[in-house]
Amino acid sequence: MVVADYSPETINIEQESDIVTARQVGRNMSKLFGFGTITQSRIATSISELARNIYLYAGRGTITISPIEREGVIGLQITANDSGPGIPDIRQALDDGYSTSGALGAGLPGVRRMMDEFEIHSTLGEGTRVVVVKWSDQAKEE
Repeated sequence: MVVADYSPETINIEQESDIVTARQVGRNMSKLFGFGTITQSRIATSISELARNIYLYAGRGTITISPIEREGVIGLQITANDSGPGIPDIRQALDDGYSTSGALGAGLPGVRRMMDEFEIHSTLGEGTRVVVVKWSDQAKEE
């Protein structure tokens, strides 16, 4: 399978049902690229968490799911973008149990644990961008 033959998919997050759509697109793409069922679930859950954060905190934004390849290993890169209020304290937002919405606070810390790469940039009043990557199970078997 040649990753370059596949285009990224961007899902607009504007209503709660868009979270489900983004999750389904991620699960389908991870299945298409041969990720194992546990990894598919981690990808879908991470997308759901990132999309829910957009919906709850920014009101609208996008989730882009891109197939990538590095040194012959296939991965999926998920980029969450919004133009919301930004995160005042990223370090605190990445602490287990921290939540400003009254939820369990597993969102960003959970995503960071489930994915292989995690990057976050946030500017107050401008928005937040989270980029995560999950590499194919094949990379761990070699």
